[in-house]
Amino acid sequence: MNSSNLSPSIFEHPIRIYWEDTDAGGIVFYANYLKFFERARTEWLRTLGFGQQALRDESGGMFVVSETAVKYHSPARLDDTLVVTAELQSGGKASLTIAQRAYLRTAGQTPTTDRLLAEGTIRLGWVNSTTLKPGRIPVAVLEALK
Repeated sequence: MNSSNLSPSIFEHPIRIYWEDTDAGGIVFYANYLKFFERARTEWLRTLGFGQQALRDESGGMFVVSETAVKYHSPARLDDTLVVTAELQSGGKASLTIAQRAYLRTAGQTPTTDRLLAEGTIRLGWVNSTTLKPGRIPVAVLEALK
């Protein structure tokens, strides 16, 4: 689902906040944003025709996270609805850098009024799924990301 104010190259994925996502203070535990980012990246690849398990089975390789950077702006709370985005920032033959954001979507709001909660970059490397040695991202995946 892509909102009209975002570039068509920016993928959006909705996330509902449950008890399990919150800490003792009732706000989303900071590390859970990385899980939300992972879910959005996985669903983004799926919409491009690449399920993670099928990709691994067919190519013998997989993506691994090699670096993350996250900046937190505002907390999310129980029952909030978030929109988490994924967009290719840069890519090479063996790695990708994905820009991601988590926004609070409140009923009645338009995408232009969503509040930014967290943003970051995730660097992914491609490895052989058995040996974990670096490899080249399949050409079909690179083409789909363009």
